[in-house]
This record gives sequence, C-alpha cells and structure tokens, in this order.
Amino acid sequence: MKLVPRHYSLFDDLFDDMFDRPSYHNLAVMKTDVHEKDGNYILDIELPGYNKEDVNIELKDGYINISASHDATDEEKDAKGNIIRQERSFGSCSRSFYVGNNFTADDIKAKFENGILQLTVPNKDVQQIETSNKIMIE
Repeated sequence: MKLVPRHYSLFDDLFDDMFDRPSYHNLAVMKTDVHEKDGNYILDIELPGYNKEDVNIELKDGYINISASHDATDEEKDAKGNIIRQERSFGSCSRSFYVGNNFTADDIKAKFENGILQLTVPNKDVQQIETSNKIMIE
C-alpha cells in the first residue's frame, strides 16, 4: 500500500507561485507526518484551531478523505450591551490519501488531541472491499 495525496501534480507546482491556488493553502494547515509502527501506518495531521467536532473523515473509493470547517465569532460588549468589537473567522480545508480498495472504515482508527488528528491504517491486505463509510474519531 502506498499513501499518496490525491491533489498532487507537478504541473500545479509549476504555477503555484503565479496563481496562489487555494488548495495549496490546505497543505499549510493540514501538514502530515506519516510513519510506520507495529504493522500500521500512522498519519499525524496538524489541524490547529479546529476541534474534533469540526473534522469529518470518510473512506470512499479507496481514498481517506479528511475535511475540516470552522467558524467562530468573538465579540466584546460594553456595560450597556453595545458591541465594541466583533471579529469573525472562517476556514475550511481538506485532504485525501489513497489507501486502496481493500479497507473498511473499521480498519482505520482516528484520534484527535491538541489539534492533531492521528489516523492508524493497517499495513496489510484486507479481503473486504468498501465503497463508502464514515470514520468516527475517538
């Protein structure tokens, strides 16, 4: 099995600086470390500012699809209840990794702690084929 980001293209890299494509900003947020341990691939994915509830993980057509969206409003009011400052932030990001069609959602474990999403994917052949299934975060 080989974990490959779905959106990578050398042609896109060529024009990245010229057009400042939004999809490449996702990589800045979802930096991922992949290592192998105890017969599993471990993916540590950085999601600073996101909560567990903001993250969605699905296994579909051999891809683990990870998306996160976040919106927050921070406001301060004076003693009379008038808003004196209000700031809003919105963000979303997504990333996909190809793992093959030999996995079910039950084979993949997910954990979220301190802004790090950790996925554990077995490094073995599984005989079942799954077309779509949501992966729950512990």
